[in-house]
Amino acid sequence: MTNQVSSPSGSDQPLEDRVNNRSQRPTSESFKQFMASNWAADTSQLPDADPSAGYAAARRAKLSAAYPGERLVIPAGPLKVRSNDTDYRFRPHSAFAHLTGLGVDHEPDAVLIMEPTDDGAGDNGSNHAATLYFAPMAGRDSSDFYLDSRSGEFWVGPRPTLSTMSARTGMPTDSLEQLELAITKNSGPQAMGGIRIRLVRQVDLNVEALVDTSRINTSQDLEASDALDNELAEFLSELRLVKDDYEIAELRKSVAATINGFEDVVRSLDAAIAHDRGERIVEGSFFARARLEGNDLGYDTIAACGNNATILHWIRNNGAVNEGEVLLLDAGVEADSLYTADITRSLPVSGKYTEVQRRVYEAVLDAADAAFAAVKPGLKFRDLHQIATRVLAERLSEWGILPVSVEEAMSPEGQQHRRWMPHGTSHHLGLDVHDCAQARAELYLDAELEEGMVFTIEPGLYFKNEDLAIPQEYRGIGVRIEDDILVTATGGESLSAALPRTADDVEAWMAKLHS
Repeated sequence: MTNQVSSPSGSDQPLEDRVNNRSQRPTSESFKQFMASNWAADTSQLPDADPSAGYAAARRAKLSAAYPGERLVIPAGPLKVRSNDTDYRFRPHSAFAHLTGLGVDHEPDAVLIMEPTDDGAGDNGSNHAATLYFAPMAGRDSSDFYLDSRSGEFWVGPRPTLSTMSARTGMPTDSLEQLELAITKNSGPQAMGGIRIRLVRQVDLNVEALVDTSRINTSQDLEASDALDNELAEFLSELRLVKDDYEIAELRKSVAATINGFEDVVRSLDAAIAHDRGERIVEGSFFARARLEGNDLGYDTIAACGNNATILHWIRNNGAVNEGEVLLLDAGVEADSLYTADITRSLPVSGKYTEVQRRVYEAVLDAADAAFAAVKPGLKFRDLHQIATRVLAERLSEWGILPVSVEEAMSPEGQQHRRWMPHGTSHHLGLDVHDCAQARAELYLDAELEEGMVFTIEPGLYFKNEDLAIPQEYRGIGVRIEDDILVTATGGESLSAALPRTADDVEAWMAKLHS
């Protein structure tokens, strides 16, 4: 029964329905019949399988092997409200995207269910049969076609049918109307012959409610069930630590588009200098490229000039872009597949670094180069940070800034150099800009590098205007250099190597773009 709230005037129209008042939608039977008539028949052919489909199937097989006999529920997530009845553009949860191969062209509220089968009787000889549940396109004889502003084709454009999505993904599909039964049937404790459920949580509250209600109704321990769900999230995060060929190719696309965006920013600098919120000019210039070549930004752009560049996650971007200062641009294009780049360059707004700016820039570059030179299978991930920060500590010592010896600073009891480099040097990169974030420390920080891993190398030095521990000449300079690195069989490849890095190359590149 719908909750109804009366207004002071006595109206009993449900609150959730009042948003439709503005549309003044006709409801006559003659209108409904007219709207359902005289539409051209759909003569389109079923599409070929997506390029990602085979890779996604292989990922599902790895997941299946880890959890035989258990039902696995992976939601895409719902639309998210931005303001009242307007939503953000939809982006699915990364685990869902990884296991289905679907980027932007699918439905909110979709759910992937992997149903346990007899050993080897599932998809591709696995232990599970996967089915994708979503709300298929409503026929034009349905009022949803023109009444549903969130999913009606008249409002949001063409949507897939069950057969279309099945052809694209290589999976059986079914309507969301069947979701509750698919999640809850035969669920219960394994000791009593039931099927245990694992769920990717904090994605879709409605799906969580279905799973939790089923657990309560079958007397399952909710705390123990939460632990099972956490294990699933952990496994799915670790599954992305090594990228397959499709993922690497998509990351290359993201990087190429991002480099184009950096060029756009350099071309926009004159306009940025002329505006009192020039950082917004920079931000907007890069965003236009992200939408042109990709799906969106991989994360909010950091367009930080002068002292703002010393704020690690400066995304207000409401400051001026002044000649004589350094602009720190940290940005990435997210491809339609949802894989994102993550690149940073610190650019002299005037086109030339000052002597001190160049000194700081080259120290950061030396640190990045040292870490990159060490990349090879077998090196521990955490060692990249130690290698890069040692170089920074040495430079700080040479400049008379470090208050202790390099060795004391590098010791766990010291770390004084981290005042000017407080973040980590590297993070994994993929569907999320900080990919694989739920992986265990022993498989992330303490893991040995493997061929196919992709991560950033991004040392920096940040000297704030208000920092009295440093000479005046360094204050207000923030420099970070970040590249996207692929581990190969013999070492490392910088996916972002085409974007100039040395101080001389940056200056020459900027001059060429300006000319």
